[in-house]
Amino acid sequence: MIPAGSRAEACPVTPAHANPMPIRPLRTLPDRPRQHLTTEWLDRLTDSLADPQLDRARFCRETLAELLQPAYASNYETALEDSTLPLATRLTLAALDPRNVTLEPEYYAECDDERFQRVKPLLWLWYSFDRSALGGQNVELGVRLRRLLASHIFRRCGENFKAFHNVEFSFGYNMEVGDNVVVHRNVLLDDRGGIVLGNRVSIADYANIYSHTHSIVDQRDVTNAVTRLDDDVRITYHATVLAGVHVGENGMVGASAVATKDVRPYHVNVGIPAKTVRVKPGAPPDSFDVLSTTRHRQE
Repeated sequence: MIPAGSRAEACPVTPAHANPMPIRPLRTLPDRPRQHLTTEWLDRLTDSLADPQLDRARFCRETLAELLQPAYASNYETALEDSTLPLATRLTLAALDPRNVTLEPEYYAECDDERFQRVKPLLWLWYSFDRSALGGQNVELGVRLRRLLASHIFRRCGENFKAFHNVEFSFGYNMEVGDNVVVHRNVLLDDRGGIVLGNRVSIADYANIYSHTHSIVDQRDVTNAVTRLDDDVRITYHATVLAGVHVGENGMVGASAVATKDVRPYHVNVGIPAKTVRVKPGAPPDSFDVLSTTRHRQE
């Protein structure tokens, strides 16, 4: 029973056996003809990243040179100084080294430069791979490479992390990720104030998860707040979760919704601003308790 006066009172729970949905687990594909090349390449990267003394900037540059500019991979330094090459070619070669590019988070006042410079080469490798011919929508290789890089970028990365192409971060080092998390295409994970993802969280295409906000009076007035998505949360297509919001266990933010306040466990929130429209079947009684708002938690 839904308690009287609950926001979800007018939205009766549909029994689990009504309107059954087909279960369609992902297929397992056979190995590709040159599967061993994928394994050998990733094993080489894994071994390199296991070395605590690794020069990550050089590692990034050498990896990207092989991927994007193989003609110059063996004579990189010479090519950079070769005045007979077009300037744009030399500039492109220089940009393979993350020390020759800047990323937006480096300009943030609270950027921990020591921590960011350690993860920056891996972020640059991630982003550049996604825009390469080898990367892009190459699902298996992409997922395996990003999983490897995430384990060296995030504060914590659980098992079986899966990210598709064009996922971007702020710092990266403020990400805490549980097991079996899936992040789909073109997602922004702004971990400026910190993002915590529980187990089995799913974030759909074009979603935005923020952890910082700007004052409406002075844009330079920035407030950072940890954003939390508990176990089994789903953030669906084009949805946005604002800084400091806590989405409770099994909560869901619907397509194109904007979650400005906390989402109660098992509640489905839609709209702008997002509000409860139903409660998932099987929700425990305490799922109807109202979570505190972000403002209340900060007081």
